[in-house]
Amino acid sequence: MTVNGSDDVLLVHGGTPLEGEIRVRGAKNLVPKAMVAALLGSAPSRLRNVPDIRDVRVVRGLLQLHGVTVRPGEEPGELVMDPSHVESANVADIDAHAGSSRIPILLCGPLLHRLGHAFIPGLGGCDIGGRPIDFHFEVLRQFGATIEKRADGQYLEAPQRLRGTKITLPYPSVGATEQVLLTAVLAEGVTELSNAAVEPEIEDLICVLQKMGAIIAMDTDRTIRVTGVDKLGGYTHAALPDRLEAASWASAALATEGNIYVRGAQQRSMMTFLNTYRKVGGAFEIDDEGIRFWHPGGQLKSIALETDVHPGFQTDWQQPLVVALTQATGLSIVHETVYESRLGFTSALNQMGAHIQLYRECLGGSHCRFGQRNFLHSAVVSGPTKLQGADLVIPDLRGGFSYLIAALAAQGTSRVHGIDLINRGYENFMEKLVELGAKVELPGKALG
Repeated sequence: MTVNGSDDVLLVHGGTPLEGEIRVRGAKNLVPKAMVAALLGSAPSRLRNVPDIRDVRVVRGLLQLHGVTVRPGEEPGELVMDPSHVESANVADIDAHAGSSRIPILLCGPLLHRLGHAFIPGLGGCDIGGRPIDFHFEVLRQFGATIEKRADGQYLEAPQRLRGTKITLPYPSVGATEQVLLTAVLAEGVTELSNAAVEPEIEDLICVLQKMGAIIAMDTDRTIRVTGVDKLGGYTHAALPDRLEAASWASAALATEGNIYVRGAQQRSMMTFLNTYRKVGGAFEIDDEGIRFWHPGGQLKSIALETDVHPGFQTDWQQPLVVALTQATGLSIVHETVYESRLGFTSALNQMGAHIQLYRECLGGSHCRFGQRNFLHSAVVSGPTKLQGADLVIPDLRGGFSYLIAALAAQGTSRVHGIDLINRGYENFMEKLVELGAKVELPGKALG
């Protein structure tokens, strides 16, 4: 079932444990970037384990606008992309995608290599704090691109072949690291990137590029060295599973006192989450096909939690787990160090009966870059508290799924507005909720 704008409110009748099995497919934070990488090749690429989410559809549309043939493969969740006839796209057509995703910024490097120019419209994405695109453009300038700001976006040109450069990131940003990788692989000479992001999705993107013929070395000190090549081919690759979605369902099992088997979840990329899950009192069991998460009964335990870049506790794990922490006994401390505004979603949880206080100070241990900048980036969660159904408006992707978890754990009925945003990163989440026994309905359309 496809959820569209007219079906943007979900009624959630809470109080029922989620029980059953769901599957996670390829990671939202890898698949669209691997699709962009296909632009760099001189031959078709085949990507497997592709989820049906909005970000994938946006990138598919952008690739097709630029002359890439995109078709389903032989198996479900497989895409074949042929970049043989890359061409300039109409500005108005590109602009139709403005505001729907931040992925278009990553097309810059590949398009500069293939066409010598690129146009990037205004960008959207979740409003969870500063994610400045200026740094992307500065990186591209260092490679030799010229950038002209226009009323409808940014126009980029590469008068000559882009050149390798030395770049040091002020913060190990995933997006900036992806930008460098997708640009450096065909740039002349060597590119050295210091303080790079090293998330599993970054490593998987490097695997994709290496299959295409790129030369990329990762050092142990967050330095990535890329030796540019003259030509890249296609790739065949199965995307790594979405560890962020898997953790969201794990938190839903904990908050609703349920039992969910997440087929496709992998231990290696979730080790930090699994340790924290166990400390809170959650139980899990790992096999070759996935991970089962459940609430074993008894009281959940309060914890001190700090988000960080990989291999730390991922910021996208934080919001769903905070809902479960409202049911833990005692005071939990959460220190968000990645996005300065990510704790804003807690006001709705308080409306439902949670006791969460936000602070500008760095609580729970180390100081971070937000400590002196007047951001409410630490939280104290007091529990356990009974949650009650409420009217909720989804603020962002992970916050939105967290509201769903809260509504499912609450007594009574909640009206959750803006659920279409969840389609950006959670494949078929409505069907999965029904399969797990959730009592949800679109107004006028029973689902379960």
